[in-house]
Amino acid sequence: MLRRRAVVVHRRTELDELLDRHGTRGQAEFFLRTRGRTLAEVQQRHDTLTAARDAVVAALPAGWARADVERADLSRFLVAPEDVVVVVGQDGLVANVAKYLHGQPVLGVDPEPGANPGVLVRHSVTAAARLLSGLDAPAPGGAPDQVAVLPVDALTTVRADLDDGQRLTALNEVFVGHPSHQSARYALRCAAGEERQSSSGLLVATGTGATGWWASLAHDRGGRPAPGRSEDRLGWFVREAWPSPGTGTSLTEGVVEPGGEVALTVASDRLVVFGDGMEDDRLVATWGQTVTVRAGEEPLRLVRP
Repeated sequence: MLRRRAVVVHRRTELDELLDRHGTRGQAEFFLRTRGRTLAEVQQRHDTLTAARDAVVAALPAGWARADVERADLSRFLVAPEDVVVVVGQDGLVANVAKYLHGQPVLGVDPEPGANPGVLVRHSVTAAARLLSGLDAPAPGGAPDQVAVLPVDALTTVRADLDDGQRLTALNEVFVGHPSHQSARYALRCAAGEERQSSSGLLVATGTGATGWWASLAHDRGGRPAPGRSEDRLGWFVREAWPSPGTGTSLTEGVVEPGGEVALTVASDRLVVFGDGMEDDRLVATWGQTVTVRAGEEPLRLVRP
């Protein structure tokens, strides 16, 4: 078996971003003071996040390799089959990682308990360090190592395919719409039929994503039952469909059952397809292309507490 590697994923802190933008601590402090904030507050949070990452790294088995990856670099980083992904940060950072994985286990670490919902970053720093340090022990039952027997939840993903072979995977949701959020024109096809539409776009969510953007749309429409996180069902909404002589509003929400799909054929110059809010890492569909959205083939393997 190849040598295990821990891929430690994190985001730059607010202090890092402020120093990049303003150059010096003095300038950053002045900027914060004009907004009623202090540098000490930002420094404390930076120190908390840095300490959490250092504690996780220190607990890694001695024989493992390690790679540190910032969120902005995920699209350029290749995760190997034998890697274990350790995400230190917010729940959304786990979702950002999911689209680049192919079955690797993911350990979500919450560096600020109480500040995050903890839906995906399920482990405290102490618990994560204890789990990681124990991965050096012999595995029971003849398994290759402890990683092979980690308890995981298989969370359903969502996949969007363009008819030219491009594809995109997300954990929470996929959005298809106009790049500047103007009206998107397309022909929608789902289990209930077909319709030409003009709208603010199509959102297709998993059970994990049903607590986020999808939940706000469901709330506005009186509440809708959400799919479970491990179900192969997806929920979808059309945002702000516009009735006109050439476009309809009768197919604006539904469920993609296991094995099913919802598709749209572009009738605008171009529409964009992105997942989990990462607009910079997107696909572009031009006039006449078809985007098909269905449940992903590979779930996210999230390590249980």
